[in-house]
Amino acid sequence: KRIVSKHCFPARLLEIFVVGIGFFSLCFLMTSLGGQFSAKRPGDSPFTMRAEGKPCGSHVITARSPVTTVVGNEQAGNMLRARRGFLDCHQPADRPPIGLVERIQAIAQNMSDMALRVEQILQRSMANNRVKDGALGQCETPKDPRYPDCPSKMDWMRARWTSDPCYAFYGVDGSDCSFLVYLSEVEWFCPPLAWRNQTATPTLKPPPKRQAVFQSEIGTLLEQVGTGKESLSFMKRRIRRMAAQWASAARRLDDKLRAHWREQKRILVHVGFLTEESGDVFSPKVLKGGPLGEMVQWADILTALHVLGHNLKISVSLKELHGFLGVPPGRGSCPLTGPLPFDLIYTDYHGLQQMKQHMGLSLRKHKCHIRVIDTFGTEPAYNHEEYATLHGYRTNWGYWNLHGQQYMTMFPHTPDNSFMGFVAEELNETERLNIQRNKVNNMAVVYGKEASMWKGKEKFLTILHRYMDIHGTVYFETQRPPEVPAFVKNHGLLPQQELQQLLRKAKLFIGFGFPYEGPAPLEAIANGCIFLQPKFNPPHSSLNHEFFRGKPTSRKVSSQHPYAEQYIGRPHVITIDFNNSEEFDATIREIMRINVEPLLPYEYTCEGMLERVHAYVQNQDFCSPQAPFPPVNSSGAWLGSPPSPFMLLPNSSILTWAANASFYTAWPPLSALRLLASSEGQSCVTACQSAGLICEPALYRFINIKEAFGGLDFQCEGVEFEMNHLFPAFSAEHAECGLQQDPLLFSCAGSSAKYQRLCPCRDYRNGQVALCRDCL
Repeated sequence: KRIVSKHCFPARLLEIFVVGIGFFSLCFLMTSLGGQFSAKRPGDSPFTMRAEGKPCGSHVITARSPVTTVVGNEQAGNMLRARRGFLDCHQPADRPPIGLVERIQAIAQNMSDMALRVEQILQRSMANNRVKDGALGQCETPKDPRYPDCPSKMDWMRARWTSDPCYAFYGVDGSDCSFLVYLSEVEWFCPPLAWRNQTATPTLKPPPKRQAVFQSEIGTLLEQVGTGKESLSFMKRRIRRMAAQWASAARRLDDKLRAHWREQKRILVHVGFLTEESGDVFSPKVLKGGPLGEMVQWADILTALHVLGHNLKISVSLKELHGFLGVPPGRGSCPLTGPLPFDLIYTDYHGLQQMKQHMGLSLRKHKCHIRVIDTFGTEPAYNHEEYATLHGYRTNWGYWNLHGQQYMTMFPHTPDNSFMGFVAEELNETERLNIQRNKVNNMAVVYGKEASMWKGKEKFLTILHRYMDIHGTVYFETQRPPEVPAFVKNHGLLPQQELQQLLRKAKLFIGFGFPYEGPAPLEAIANGCIFLQPKFNPPHSSLNHEFFRGKPTSRKVSSQHPYAEQYIGRPHVITIDFNNSEEFDATIREIMRINVEPLLPYEYTCEGMLERVHAYVQNQDFCSPQAPFPPVNSSGAWLGSPPSPFMLLPNSSILTWAANASFYTAWPPLSALRLLASSEGQSCVTACQSAGLICEPALYRFINIKEAFGGLDFQCEGVEFEMNHLFPAFSAEHAECGLQQDPLLFSCAGSSAKYQRLCPCRDYRNGQVALCRDCL
């Protein structure tokens, strides 16, 4: 005999109720219409009205409604389909009065709303009483201390599961059982369900590792870059023009690394700032003098990854991003449909925001794979969301809680981040000789493609004009920009090759102070120009200059191009106060007497960038959990042998890692570590530089112990653990030693008059500050 559960009766009563509601609403509708349709044929009803002479009711009535498909309730579905079919039809030629149409629409809307509400009641009733595997109560919310968020997530799903279609995509149908399945198998807020067949979902093995092989053919790369935007055309022109130099550099690096096995990585490059969703403000300006530095860098990043032999995918739209990542349909609330199909993702801040909106919780799970191309850098104090909010470092760009070295900069100005860079064209010996032979001693080119950059510069340009012919490359359409003085020969915006020819003749390349830190000065120096730039006094920063306000860095910029000032310097780079007319005049006369050869730092050659990117791809790992240090000990004290892992370098106050201390895997290796203390009010960036070294944040965890203070002769009367981006540090006023509590706050940047900071410095390869001597 069939046993009918008592729980079936409420659902059956509701079905009868729906039929009654439908019949009553239909009668009410016909009554309301009254005689308005008396002119129609006797056989026509409101649901078989004709549009343009064709019947339009029957095929609409049978169309399936998405909502009723889930519920499976025919009565409610028929009413909703009838209403939609009626409204979707074209109006007949003898359309009823306007007031009547509004009444019909209002009645139909009421019918639809009633049907939807009843559907939800039916859905909840049937779903909650659905019995799976013959067991009752198995869809109750589990109370498991290992999953404390499960009850609150269940409440959220009950109230909001219809807010995003992606939940239905994963099988959520409004029942508690479907909520639990989703929260335990798609997300991870609830424990696995005993009654579910856990073997149904196959465990996907990671793809086998393959060896990366250098490749010099760029045809496939150009196809992947795509078309349709002037910015993409610019990048492809650059890739073609530089192809021979990349191929030659790859052969040299291959010889250097011949004994090393390189793993081929699956890499996604999503250029967020070029997507239509971000506004793509750059593409329209490519041919009008707009900034090209970002596109130069992205073109070189794509080429470097391609030449190194990695499996590359390129995205410049959200549609492409969704397809590559496996984003479920909807508004981005749900995780990806499968495991992340990439080892690395290169993007920018725009792309990072887009991933947050469309990857759901997967971003939190997979963000260790992300590398953010970030022109000006992001310091840890701004990156740590909680710390930034509490201590006034919150900006529109930081707060992502990434590892500091996941941010990759255009210049090596912030050691907390990784230096990605770009390349400038190299000269062969014949080109170098021709440049030196054809230099025009009294020719200057101005760094400034936009007319607005020339405002207020007449005073020192007049002085320069006494000695040199001045050339400009300012964009204009029909008339000469009035901001450019009449004595300046303006060539208009030049293609890259023509600009190179102009620089190869010029003696001087002069900057106006903006744009900051672009690629053009390096290109000019590489073509044998002297770069003259203004000194900023006081230095520009987020505290006193609008351009830097809101950027996630406290860095103080001492000149238009700090890298050129610090790492190249005289005679190729001269930095002076442009407001001092006498100094400016004397400097121009000095430049007339100086002869310089073309110069390009190794780290900005194709080989230098390939070397650097190769080292990052093969060695930087932010996904594998690091072993605690000191091991098996949370007190911050070294318990190993010898009593301290540090030893003093001969005739020095700098500590190094003891050769007989325990071995720990790290990159850079511990053999590169040089530990020193800063002065009060000095950052670790400056302290390491003053010793001819580079601050290395990856080594901070090895000096964040009590023995580091003792090795530097600091006497700690007390030791405290604290979230502080200046720690580890020593306070002489209180004789207290502070250790860092949160590894995300290890930072080379930052200083305070109260503290002497402990600084993990390292050596570096000649011409390649991003890598230590043993890092390749």
